[in-house]
Order: sequence, then structure tokens, then C-alpha cells
Amino acid sequence: HIPTSLLQWVGSPCGFHGPYIFYKAFRFHIEANPRILSLGDFFLVRCRPGEPLCIAELQLLWEERTRKQLLSSSKLYFLPEDTPQGRTVIHGEDEVVAVSEKVVVKLQDLVRWTVWESSGWSRGLKAVPLKPSEVLQELEKNGQGDTPVLHRYRESTVNSGRNFKGVLKEKAELGDDGDQKRVSVLSYPQYCRYRSLLARLKERPASLLASQVVLALGGVTSLTDHTHILYCRDTFEHPTLVDNDSVCDEFGERLKYYYPLF
Repeated sequence: HIPTSLLQWVGSPCGFHGPYIFYKAFRFHIEANPRILSLGDFFLVRCRPGEPLCIAELQLLWEERTRKQLLSSSKLYFLPEDTPQGRTVIHGEDEVVAVSEKVVVKLQDLVRWTVWESSGWSRGLKAVPLKPSEVLQELEKNGQGDTPVLHRYRESTVNSGRNFKGVLKEKAELGDDGDQKRVSVLSYPQYCRYRSLLARLKERPASLLASQVVLALGGVTSLTDHTHILYCRDTFEHPTLVDNDSVCDEFGERLKYYYPLF
């Protein structure tokens, strides 16, 4: 069990509605190492011991003042072979299937689910990394040494225009484990466009500007070769999540009263 005192919101609130305060990120510790998860992050989780690894996409963070609960809502993605229907000939090698309902869990349970040691995950298309030298050259050229291209694009696109500068700064201060495996899930059209553009970019000069690559690839970028790209085009009903003691459906239902689009 992880005490709530070891969980901290990062940054100021990004919204208020009824008894709810919404946030963009939170800080926690795994094996004494500080970590930060923010809205839009993809990461590996295991919902119960012995169950298969899956990918979580963090979509909402909030605090319920009435009952003093720190809560999260995530979308879960499973490999086709880990769903009741199993893998069939229609599934692509880089395809995952989303659980039809978002999963609401307390922050301490989300941290407990998180699998930070991800060496056991090998699925997905390996992202082609930007060369750090090219990124630095462009930053120096444009006088933007303190505002990385990747962060600027992520801030304006992935997070729908929310200001994530403070969150990104705190993540940078924690240090970036370049050897850690990362995952990202795209829509099927995004994935097809990504593969097509990768093939086209291979024919371009090596001096192609980093910002051009970022824009061309729709924000799917990495500075390491440890990012795995997958796509999703279907959903399924998960048979056991409803019986998982960590899932807090009651908080999700209450939030729908105040936030109908949840």
C-alpha cells in the first residue's frame, strides 16, 4: 500500500468543477526513485499479479474534496492475444485493442499497477529517433536552448493547448532514463501515415531539420531508439476488470454527473 502522503500533484490545478479539482500531473516514487506521470502519457501496467501486461494512457487526474480521494482515469490497451476473442488474421503485428470503458483507480493503486521495468515488452514498431546533434543544432540556430522542439510540439498538440511547461521542466529535472523502454499508441490512420512518412524521410538528406521531422511525423518523436509505436482501431469488453478491487466505478459515475463527456 502506498500512502497518499507520498503522492504529490505537480503544478497548479487546471480546472475546477463541483467537488473536483483537476490536475495535469503527479509525482510518486518507485524504489526510492522519483517519477512523474502526466496527462497523455503512455506506460505499462499490470492490473493484477499474473495478468498480462497492458498499456495505460493517462487521460484525467483529479481530487475529490468531499472524500479526499486522489483519482485517475486511464484508457487501457491489450494485445489481441490477451483479449477474450484472441488474435486473428485481421490483427496487425503492431495492433492493440482498447478496453471499451475507461478505468478509474486511486492514484496509489495506479502506481501499484505500474510496471516501470519494461524489459519484458517487445511489441510495436521501433520509432526512428531524432539525432540529438540535429536537435541541438536547431535549438542553437533558433536561440531556443531552453525550449526543446519535442516539448514545444507536445505542449501545443498532444495536450490540446494546455500549458505543460512547468510539468515538462520538472520531468527534465528528474533526468531522463534513455535506456528505458517507452510505448505510444496511435490511431490506425496516424500509424499508416507514420510508416509512410518514415519511408519517405529515409530518402531525404541527413541534415533535415528536427522541427520538420516533428511536424511531418505528427508529433511521434523520440530521442532514443527505445520507443515502440502501436496502433488501435477496435475495442472490447474486459471480462474481469469489473471484479478488480482497485477499480473505483463509483467515482467515475459521480464524475459523469458533473462532467457528462467523461
